[in-house]
Amino acid sequence: MTLEDPHGRSGELAQAFVQFAVDSGVLRFGEFRTKAGRLSPYFFNAGLFDDGAKLGELARFYARAIVASGIEFDMIFGPAYKGIPLAAVVAVELSRMGRNVPIAYNRKEAKDHGEGGSLVGAPVRGRVLIIDDVMSAGTAARESIALIQAAGGTPQAVAIALDRQEKATEGGADVPWSAVQYVQDRLGLQVCAIARLADLLQYLSKQENSVLSTYYERVAAYRERYGVE
Repeated sequence: MTLEDPHGRSGELAQAFVQFAVDSGVLRFGEFRTKAGRLSPYFFNAGLFDDGAKLGELARFYARAIVASGIEFDMIFGPAYKGIPLAAVVAVELSRMGRNVPIAYNRKEAKDHGEGGSLVGAPVRGRVLIIDDVMSAGTAARESIALIQAAGGTPQAVAIALDRQEKATEGGADVPWSAVQYVQDRLGLQVCAIARLADLLQYLSKQENSVLSTYYERVAAYRERYGVE
């Protein structure tokens, strides 16, 4: 038995997710330029969960983390574009677990024929859980919040796959909080992450007989320079 933390993860669940991301080629190590211009020793590309088996397993991780978090919600929202398939597969998995909830998502461009508008799916109402892959600056969360509120719903929380636990940037400069902390403290939403950078470091620390062990110091140094608690 493992103890759950406030983000809805257990050590066991987070470690299994990191292993799954590595095995799937979604989590890679080397030298990568981030959107903020930093050279990161790792890269997480959720777009590479690119077949039915991977998406099914990913949905199971999301659903378990969401249920464990204790977050209360009435429906799921998937922001375009990556959030759309994520929200769909998570809704299916939650239904399999006995929790059937409505789902909606948005188009990038409003439709001016047919049903019209920018929202698709169930009517947006009640407490809404936003499903996305990662959170870089909180911009996508702000956009989703505005859409949900305009439709009459209440933004409640965001579920993501990986919390990088690193400083966000504003105007090209580092700020002393992460995108996740911004969404929690300034936008007032709960955040559920399947795993965090701390979990990745724990995973690397255990790869003693693997080439992955060589990346531990580099990832630790990156967190020391750009990380937040």
